[in-house]
Amino acid sequence: MNPTDSHSSPDISMIASPVPSKFAQFYALTKPRVVQLIVFCALIGMVLAVPGVPSWTEVQLALIACAGIWLVAGAAAAFNCLVEQGIDARMKRTSWRATAQGQISNPLTLSFSAGLCIAGSAILYIWVNPLTMWLTFATFVGYAVVYTVVLKPMTPQNIVIGGASGAMPPVLGWAAMTGAVSPEALILFLIIFLWTPPHFWALALYRVEDYRKAGLPMLPVTHGNEFTRLQVFLYTLVLFPACLMPFVFKMSGWLYLVAAVVLSIAFSWYGWRLWRNYSDALARKTFRFSLIHLSVLFAALLLDHYLI
Repeated sequence: MNPTDSHSSPDISMIASPVPSKFAQFYALTKPRVVQLIVFCALIGMVLAVPGVPSWTEVQLALIACAGIWLVAGAAAAFNCLVEQGIDARMKRTSWRATAQGQISNPLTLSFSAGLCIAGSAILYIWVNPLTMWLTFATFVGYAVVYTVVLKPMTPQNIVIGGASGAMPPVLGWAAMTGAVSPEALILFLIIFLWTPPHFWALALYRVEDYRKAGLPMLPVTHGNEFTRLQVFLYTLVLFPACLMPFVFKMSGWLYLVAAVVLSIAFSWYGWRLWRNYSDALARKTFRFSLIHLSVLFAALLLDHYLI
């Protein structure tokens, strides 16, 4: 859209796109869509940890735990926006963030992040249990500090190593309901851990110029498009048997197995096509399907839990 000259009427784009309210800006810093998926995965862990239909007391505990986890996850997201404001400003998909545009000051963003983290941690410690609080806080540190500050600017394997933090929500949910971490929770952790690289690298493939301009050593930047495509495909193959583990270990029944097989075949098919015949459009479709894969997989696990 061409700008108008000094004698014309006000820029229509300025009228159509007013600056968001402060509440909207702060809310956006918590990356609500990402946090919703985090809380959903944590909720799956909570439900699976409770045999049969939960009691009202267990429902209340789960709701409180979800609130605490949401607050700490939002705090980590806001801290990420603070640390990466310079990078965000150079990347098309993140340049709109209030921190990248200087609409929210650094001290205010830091205070906002700290406030959310303290509030969420207090809720988990007082009304859930100390183990869940410490695990959630460790996840905050793993994502906000270890991944964002250390790994992301240093190694193309950042998303693999840092993916451990993103895979923690089901473990947090399980700990919230049982006060312990069981092998079943670790199976859920493994699924998300192996799902993260093909999910994120599909995005990085069609956003490679953004990452190159930002100076981040993402895999497509350091090792090229073809190598990254191969890694996406190989990870979908490794993820396939991991998705079958809930059935093998009798956490689920045939409904989940059918869903896991269909979804995993489809994800592997996307990975194969991406490797053999790349296009940005296909990379976008693969990224979008990865979100469907995880969401439907866990939804099937949730539904199956009440049918077996």
